[in-house]
Order: sequence, then structure tokens, then C-alpha cells
Amino acid sequence: MERNSIGKGTLYVVATPIGNLEDMTFRAVRILTEVGIIACEDTRRTRKLLAAYQIHTPVTSLHGYNEEKKSAVVVGRLTEGTDVAYVTDAGTPGISDPGYALIKQALRESIRIVPIPGPSAAITALSISGLPMDSFLFKGFLPHRAAARKRLLSFLSEEPITLVFYESPKRLLATLRDTLEVLGDRRCAIAREITKIHEEFLRGTISHIIGILDGKPIKGEVTVVVEGRRDSLPALTEDLESRIFVTEDDPQLSRRDIIERIAKETGLPKRVVYQRMIRGSER
Repeated sequence: MERNSIGKGTLYVVATPIGNLEDMTFRAVRILTEVGIIACEDTRRTRKLLAAYQIHTPVTSLHGYNEEKKSAVVVGRLTEGTDVAYVTDAGTPGISDPGYALIKQALRESIRIVPIPGPSAAITALSISGLPMDSFLFKGFLPHRAAARKRLLSFLSEEPITLVFYESPKRLLATLRDTLEVLGDRRCAIAREITKIHEEFLRGTISHIIGILDGKPIKGEVTVVVEGRRDSLPALTEDLESRIFVTEDDPQLSRRDIIERIAKETGLPKRVVYQRMIRGSER
């Protein structure tokens, strides 16, 4: 393993399987074998993974309830020269899982951080959803309370890009009904128990999927992928580009002025106009 030139250890942020243990990468196995210690969200679950690959590295817990305090301890080990790997229960650390506090503290101490890429439920579900993948917005878990959930969905309702979020099986139907009410009957994909024995993918309109799931027991981890606002999409083509091109010829307008004017004329979010403007300037 490489060492930092200043003698500090390296923090490896290691993605692990979200279900099927065969999704473990060769590199992840090697890193977990070679580091001095593995910090993990749940030592019991991680030990099962390590046993499957005959990895005998010591483990220590670092989860959502002790994240700030334990991150300081782990960073202390790193500054002493110990290489550390961090894993969560499944998938990529920090993606709706602990990890951010550790990475933030490590960066403050100039610790070298190396990502070991691998599975992510959000990306996996998006890849088979049948919905546009060139641009998407990931929101993690939506709020538990219906009122807060509806407020967030209302805020997202103008987004023309694909929406991805996680949900508890207990709240899935309630969330889908709220999504239908706020966003309308858009195309949707549900990925449940990805890579596991009872893996299930459902595709169709939100109302169609509600009809399939209503009255049935729902178990396991769920990822929801929802189509962006369809009536905004045509404005992202030649009409928007031509508006930008013409407006940019006005020397009295700043970029901010142009974005505000076009957003007002088209009804599109300012960030959508900005993104299209940036893409056009890169050509």
C-alpha cells in the first residue's frame, strides 16, 4: 500500500455488495485484507462479509449514533500512520449512510482518501429503470411525515430530470400515493431487494404500480425512480438554445440577467437554464 509522504495512513472508502456477495470487487477484498483496521457501520454484518472472503482484519464500529465521536478516534489512528478502510452495511459509504463525518474530519487533517468504487442501490436501480439516465437527482430517503414529504415533492415537481430516492417498505405505498397526488401519474420504476434472492423490478405509471402493490406485503429495501416533468422537456431543445443565443447578444445583460429573463419567459427553473447555457458554452 502507498503511504502519505508525511507518514500518515490512508483512508479507503470501500463500497460493498448491496445483497449478492459475488458483487465484491477484487480490489475491495485486497484493500480490506491489507489495511490495519476496518471501521464499519455494523460489526456483525461486516464480519459476515469478511468471513466469506477469509479476511481477518480487526473491525471497529462507526455508525450514525457515534459518527462524530468515533470519527475522531479513527482519524487519530490515521494520523499515527495506520491505514483504515471504512465500509457501511451495504453499498457506497456516505450515500444515505454514515461516512460524511469521517471523510470531513480526515480532510481537515490532510489525510489521503482513496475511493474503492462498487455497488450503489441508487445507480443500480436507475440503470434498469427505463427512464432517462443522462441527468438525475438523488434525494436519499424522503421525509417520514406526509406533510413534509409532500412539501419536498412539490419543490421537486418542476424538475425535468429523473428523480431517485430510497424508501422504507412500510411507507412505500403512502409515498407513492403522495407522489401521484403531487407530481401526477408519471412513469416510475421500483427496485426492491436488488441483487438478493427476492429481487423485484416494477415499471409503469405510478398508479399502475400502486395497483400492483396495494394489499400485498412489501419487504426489503426499496429504491424508487420517477420520471421528471415531461412538459418541461421540449423547452430544453432548440427553442431554449435559440433564446440563449439571441439574449447573449445583448451586451447590457449579465449571465444572471439572461438566466432570470429566460426562466421567467419559459417557466423553467433557473438552474435548468443555467445548465443548458453552460453546456452550450462548452461546445
